[in-house]
Amino acid sequence: MGPTLFGMLALAALAAHLAFIVWVALGGAIVARCGGWPARLHLASLAYALVIQIGPWPCPLTLAEQYFQELAGREPYRTGFLAHYLERLVYPDLPVSWLIGATIAVCGVNLWLHVRSWRHARPR
Repeated sequence: MGPTLFGMLALAALAAHLAFIVWVALGGAIVARCGGWPARLHLASLAYALVIQIGPWPCPLTLAEQYFQELAGREPYRTGFLAHYLERLVYPDLPVSWLIGATIAVCGVNLWLHVRSWRHARPR
């Protein structure tokens, strides 16, 4: 396999990572009305996002992207995904702890959307 294929795999890992972030950030508004398995999947995604952000573990998608970048002959980044892409893009001098706080806030808003939809769905 050549560097081009590994570069495409690194890009696919990046796209999957971005899709997951969008799902975590906006999924509560999407699934709050429908409930069922999409809502349960979103709650599991929120829990996973919180654990990965708060805990000392790297995200498997970050590891995959870094691995494929290295195989493609590129220098992989050594920080976390959010710190590497979002912080540099949106907030160049923002501490990583603020990004973690923002993640917790986004997850909190999504959890609130879930709770609100459950309250409205229950018969009174």
